[in-house]
Amino acid sequence: MPKSTQLAELQRIAAALDRLSPAPAKAPDFAKHQAFVWNGPVAGLGPVAKVNRVDIALLKGVDQAKDILLENTTRFARGLPANNALLWGARGMGKSSLVKAAHAKVAAAVKSLKVVEIHREDISTLPQLMALLRGAPKFRFIVFCDDLSFDANDTSYKSLKAALDGGLEGRPENVIFYATSNRRHLLPRDMIENERSTAISPSEAVQEKVSLSDRFGLWLGFHHCSQEDYFAMVHGYAAHFGLKLPASELEHAANEWSVTRGARSGRVAWQFIQDLAGRLGVALRT
Repeated sequence: MPKSTQLAELQRIAAALDRLSPAPAKAPDFAKHQAFVWNGPVAGLGPVAKVNRVDIALLKGVDQAKDILLENTTRFARGLPANNALLWGARGMGKSSLVKAAHAKVAAAVKSLKVVEIHREDISTLPQLMALLRGAPKFRFIVFCDDLSFDANDTSYKSLKAALDGGLEGRPENVIFYATSNRRHLLPRDMIENERSTAISPSEAVQEKVSLSDRFGLWLGFHHCSQEDYFAMVHGYAAHFGLKLPASELEHAANEWSVTRGARSGRVAWQFIQDLAGRLGVALRT
């Protein structure tokens, strides 16, 4: 086959592949919405009409983490240096609620601050999302991943490491990354211990695994709450939603509820309030 014919045939195949491949995602109108969900490089960013969140004043027992995250978010929104943040620790203690509430608090004053949720399964596409957000320098973006963790056979954490603090371009100046996890190092302990026992250079292997959490300048720990903090959460919700019940009776019912759940946390307090409101015939309007 002559070279000219081969070239024409290759050009025809390339054109056909271009027609079959999906068009890259386009940036939405960031000015119209405060929150978005990343649906992958093909579907792109979808706006969220109403964010599922609670007022930051209702988050009890996490005052230190609240103050630190609010300060970090405010600095970032104003164009000042700020750190990626990892909120880790006990389940149900308001880690993801705090991220969403902090965004709402700061965005009320700085309209250019947006939040973008990326699902754990889409972490490997984070570089494409970063490139898309880099192209909107007038806005500031909190990229938020809830319940972030990695299993033994999962290597997508390497993509996250490079996207957060590596590569030639590095993280865009208008992007910060917030993540929540039950694990401080985002990896299961047995995975780290296995590296110590089987790797040729155990210390180097472990350092490679745990270095992901080093990409987060802020580590905010959340621990199991005391009964006092638990009752403060319950009283805060009850007052906010107008649930009329004597304090002693409210605490007695809340304590019984926590015993049946075997735990005290913000999530348990909220579930108790939902049950109480249903029994009292009160609609919870956020």
